[in-house]
Amino acid sequence: MLMETHENLLGGPPPTLLPDNPDARQMLESGAKAADVAARFPAYSAAWAVLADDYFAAGHAVTSYAFARTGYHRGLDQLRRAGWKGFGPVPWDHEPNQGFLRCLNALARAAQAIGEKDEAERCAQFLRDSSEEAARVLTATT
Repeated sequence: MLMETHENLLGGPPPTLLPDNPDARQMLESGAKAADVAARFPAYSAAWAVLADDYFAAGHAVTSYAFARTGYHRGLDQLRRAGWKGFGPVPWDHEPNQGFLRCLNALARAAQAIGEKDEAERCAQFLRDSSEEAARVLTATT
């Protein structure tokens, strides 16, 4: 019998997979306001990403930046608890990772909009380093 090991043959750190929050996800998917989801589940980065995207689309880059930064930091806390050591893959195809990655992209976008060029470049690079797929998907839609 063949057994898959998911061993990283390149010698880098293993992918970090954030835990799911089904209650928060279901609340957001059911049409609840993102602000209500973020208030009830403040560690749920996907709610902060929706807020960041909505406010950016409405022309409020500073507010978008604040929401994106909040979701980004909440995501960093979860990544560290999941064993992330400050680098390594955070796969886009693992749905619970998407909120953090979306916040990272939103932070880069809002930083660029408010003239924080160094922060924008740092966040864009961090996104590419974490997930090239996320960078492709998210930058194609922004």
